[in-house]
Amino acid sequence: MEQFTLERNGSTLILHISEELDHHMAVQVSKTVDTQIDKGTIKTLIFDFTGMTFMDSSGIGMVMGRYRKMNFMGGHTYVTGIGAGIDRIFSMSGLYHIIPKCEERMDRR
Repeated sequence: MEQFTLERNGSTLILHISEELDHHMAVQVSKTVDTQIDKGTIKTLIFDFTGMTFMDSSGIGMVMGRYRKMNFMGGHTYVTGIGAGIDRIFSMSGLYHIIPKCEERMDRR
């Protein structure tokens, strides 16, 4: 099973990450997502963490970096599918102060 996949829905890019987001995975995800953002057609980036069990500080850095890039491009970033362990990391790191948490994926509304 792939550890992350991208889904495109119009100008929305949904990044599905399952299991673990460590340094090695963060580098891969960053490069892949940045390639899509740099095309200039992405207006909304959604991190879907459904099924994620572990994230270290490099994962936080990856999320922050993509948030900054989307913000610079005039886009928006959201997170969804966050379990209790990842929720604790987001709360402690202060990420929720800048990146909204959605209980359901926005492209399905």
